[in-house]
Amino acid sequence: MWPALAMVVALVAGSACGCRRSTSAGKSEATTAKPTPRPRLPRIDVHTHVSPEGLERALVIMNQWGIDGMVNLSGGTPGPPKHRLEGQLEMARASGGRIAVFTNVSFVRAVRTRPDYGVALAEELRLAKEMGAIGLKIPKGLGLGYPAPDGEHVLAVDDPKLDPLFEEAGKLGMPVAIHTGDPKAFWLPPDAKNERLDELRAHPDWSFFGEPVPSWAELYAQFERRVARHPRTTFIGVHFGNDPEDPDSVGRMLDKYPNFFIDTAARVPEIGRHDATKMRQFFEKYQDRILFGTDLGVGPTQDDMMYGSNGSQAPTLDDERRYFESTWRYFETRDRQFESPTPIQGRWKIDGLGLSEAVLRKLYCENAARLLKWKPAVGPTAAAK
Repeated sequence: MWPALAMVVALVAGSACGCRRSTSAGKSEATTAKPTPRPRLPRIDVHTHVSPEGLERALVIMNQWGIDGMVNLSGGTPGPPKHRLEGQLEMARASGGRIAVFTNVSFVRAVRTRPDYGVALAEELRLAKEMGAIGLKIPKGLGLGYPAPDGEHVLAVDDPKLDPLFEEAGKLGMPVAIHTGDPKAFWLPPDAKNERLDELRAHPDWSFFGEPVPSWAELYAQFERRVARHPRTTFIGVHFGNDPEDPDSVGRMLDKYPNFFIDTAARVPEIGRHDATKMRQFFEKYQDRILFGTDLGVGPTQDDMMYGSNGSQAPTLDDERRYFESTWRYFETRDRQFESPTPIQGRWKIDGLGLSEAVLRKLYCENAARLLKWKPAVGPTAAAK
């Protein structure tokens, strides 16, 4: 185990955004610097996908890797008929206050059954809020897959008829975690020149090359128009603002829209290849607007796990160890040229940021607690024993 995590395997009681003692500095693959003890800061992972059968495994992972709380973005939709949200909220309650849930809404069903489908979705969101959901997750299917009423096109991210849904989210104080598009390489030919070829070989259906879908640029334009249209609604652009290849573009969005936040889920490999000094300055400048997330997928067995992205083979515990160790190492050390959390996302090494404790506190916990108005309970739960 990387030395930075030697003390993380035990969960220690404390305040949800307080400090716990541990070590967190590690050795670079290119250097042999002695690790320096520092406080281990609490963490809220704002971007996970936990199946109702995955609670026990989720608690084990949180305890082992120093994650105090998870936000489950795969909440499903409320009924009737009975859908997944009820079960996900029940699972969250069984976590002893360590898991919170974002709801999804039924885009396809609403478009098929109501001409005022945005109003219908707003009604659905209100019900989800009453049931206990704390936010709304918009999958990439909006803009890429959900059919429009004409049956010939996809439902656009900025479709005006969806305005009631996003306005309602603002009225209810429910942040909107929105995934628009995908890595830009997914629009390029899946050949030897494609830097995400390993991932596309494992998941050929992830390629949009030659498919009848909007271009990446058009999707991003739709996404920006959606954020701009609802200044009183909080948006979390997942996967580093949906544009980790271009931090300058993400910075422009953050500068222009005070209601816009980003998470880091499954994009450490991409942002880690950028100049570390520039990225450190980015995290310092926008330290109040960035949320820690992993895109961890948790099921009942090891075969059901996903660590940001999976290959053609089932993930192993070694994959899990690398995923978390490299993630902490990226944020907490200035080590250079070490393996990224998810090598299948690109054949390159990354450089660490070595963020200050003050910035780490905000990134790992304080920003999420403030934005979501939620703090996880601290301490082992009955389900974890």
